[in-house]
Amino acid sequence: MTDKLIDCRKNIDYIDEKILELLNVRAKFAIKIGKIKQSADSVYVPSRETEVINKLIKSNKGPLTKQNIASIYKEIISTCRGLESRLKVSYLGPQATFSYQAGVKLFGSNVDFVPIRRISDVIEEAEKQRVDFAVVPIENSNEGSVNTTLDELVDTNLKVVNEIVLRVSHCLLSKTKFENIKVVYSHPQALAQCSMWLHKNVPDAELIPVNSTAHAARLATKNNKSAAISSESAANLYDLNIIAKSIEDSRDNWTRFFVLGNSSSGRTGKDKTSIILTIKDKVGALYNILSQFSKSKINLTKIESRPTKKKVWQYIFFVDFDGHIEDKKVINTIEKIKENCIFLKVLGSYPKGE
Repeated sequence: MTDKLIDCRKNIDYIDEKILELLNVRAKFAIKIGKIKQSADSVYVPSRETEVINKLIKSNKGPLTKQNIASIYKEIISTCRGLESRLKVSYLGPQATFSYQAGVKLFGSNVDFVPIRRISDVIEEAEKQRVDFAVVPIENSNEGSVNTTLDELVDTNLKVVNEIVLRVSHCLLSKTKFENIKVVYSHPQALAQCSMWLHKNVPDAELIPVNSTAHAARLATKNNKSAAISSESAANLYDLNIIAKSIEDSRDNWTRFFVLGNSSSGRTGKDKTSIILTIKDKVGALYNILSQFSKSKINLTKIESRPTKKKVWQYIFFVDFDGHIEDKKVINTIEKIKENCIFLKVLGSYPKGE
C-alpha cells in the first residue's frame, strides 16, 4: 500500500467525520422544525424538498452528477423527516412493483410503505387517513392513461401533491427454463407494453392479467410452468431467475405516478396543475376553453376525455398544464373557462416531475 493511498484514505476518514457531524446538526434542526410545526403542517412538503435539491444541483461542481445529488439528498431528507414524524404511504403492491420504486424515489426509504392490491383501495387508505399519502400510476408513455386512477380522481377529495416519471424496464422472470413456459402473469399495462416480444418469443403461452407486476412474480414462484413480467428487484425479492431483460416493445417506456394527500403543495416556480371539467353542451364550448389557455400563454401538457358514467354521451376532460394554481394568470384563466363548464375541479398543483 503506497503512502499516497494511505493519505487519501486518511482524508476520506476526516471528511466522513465532518459529514457525520454536519448531518447530526441538520437532524437537530429537522427536529426543531417539527416542534415548531406541532403537526399543523405535513412533515412532507414537496415544494420545499424540490427547492432544497434543485438549489444543491445548481451549485454542484461535480464530479457527482445531478442524479447522484438527488439520490443522496432524498435519503438525507427522508431520514431527517423521519425524526420529525415517520410517514405512512400506501402504494399499489406488493413490494417491488414500479409503484413501490416510485414511492422510494419520491419519499426515500425512511418511510412505512403500505402495499395495497387495488388502486381504489390505495387511494381509500389516504382518504380515511390511515396513511399520510398514496402513490398511484396515472399514465404510461406507450399505453396511455391508467383509467382506474382517472376514474378515482373524479370523486376523491385528495389533492395531487407531487409527481414522478419513472423509466420502466420489464424482465421475464421464472423458476423454469424458457422452453417450459406455458403461462405468463403480469399487470395488463405490462402485458400490453411487451405484447410484440411475447408474440414473437412465447406465442403459445397463456397471458394472464393480475393486479400488479410484483403479484405476478409471486404467482410465478408457485407454478413451475409459468413466468412473470416484472422488475429486476422482484426477481431478487422472490428468488426468480431473469430469463430475459428489457423485453418492453419500446425502449422509451416511462410511467408517470401521482402522490395524493390531504394538503396542497406550494409553488416552486416549475410547477404543473391538473384539473378535471365537464363542458356545457353548446357550440364552441371546448374551443373557448382551450383558447383561454392560449391567450394566457399557458402551456397545455395533456388533455384527455373519459365518459362521466353518469349521463350517456357526456364526457369529463382531464387537463394538465404548466403553472401553479396560485399564479395570477392561472387563477384568471380558471375563472374564465368556468363560464363554459358544468363542472370544474382542481386536482392539485405540484412540482413538475423530471
